[in-house]
Amino acid sequence: MTTGTLITVAPTGAESAKAEVPALPVTLDELVRTAKECEALGAAVIHVHIRDDAARPTLDPVRLRETVAALRESTDLIVQLSSGGAVTDPEASRLAVLDAGPDMASCTMGTVNFGDDVFLNRWEFIVDLHTRMQERGIVPEYEIFDLGHLSALQRLLGKYGPPAGGHVHVDFVMGVPGGMPGTTETLVAAHRMLRDLPEGTTFSATGIGRSTIPVMLASLSTGGHLRVGMEDTVTYAKGRPVESNMQLVARAVGFAQLAQRPPLTTVEARELLGL
Repeated sequence: MTTGTLITVAPTGAESAKAEVPALPVTLDELVRTAKECEALGAAVIHVHIRDDAARPTLDPVRLRETVAALRESTDLIVQLSSGGAVTDPEASRLAVLDAGPDMASCTMGTVNFGDDVFLNRWEFIVDLHTRMQERGIVPEYEIFDLGHLSALQRLLGKYGPPAGGHVHVDFVMGVPGGMPGTTETLVAAHRMLRDLPEGTTFSATGIGRSTIPVMLASLSTGGHLRVGMEDTVTYAKGRPVESNMQLVARAVGFAQLAQRPPLTTVEARELLGL
């Protein structure tokens, strides 16, 4: 679907510290306010990480349920919870994210070096996450950090069947140190590999840090969609910190409009994703 652009905002993440990035939304009130602002600009999906009272990443089940409920009450956004959490989170806690009943959840398709850390995603864990989402009607976004992850997704779908809703949507996470680079050439190579996935598979692309703009432009030019937010970059331009997630969403909306692919509404996004 290339007539419109699905815009996802990832406002918080698990990497940046509130003390170093004061604009980062870490409380529930801050997250809801950010969600409302970004929805008004054109975002249709919110990719959610949460923090505890000390602004540290957490997968606390009570907080997750409260967050999903608050976002549903205050917005029409598609609520997508991260099942990745922080790289130190145990598998059981990551699976329990689904108990909060989101519309969507991420499903990372393989292990990847993540800066100085390792983001571990064993095959058995991936299968467990995929099948639990099938059973609960939660739509996955398959996160692709390296090209081999697309082959793993092909294997997963061939052996365990299509996701809830039937539509396959992936997100290329590009520019993570240890993963695939955030370049046009890499995105084109990843895009070509989609031919091995079910017909109609769609993709978004996320450029980490300085790869944000090249990845956005490459994704739009190849018929893809966009994910932006302070999870992925805290610098708007060289020497210029991001002031808010709204600033990043507004830029993505502007690029989408220039490409004559305006943002999808939340209703259109739900139809696209099989929700």
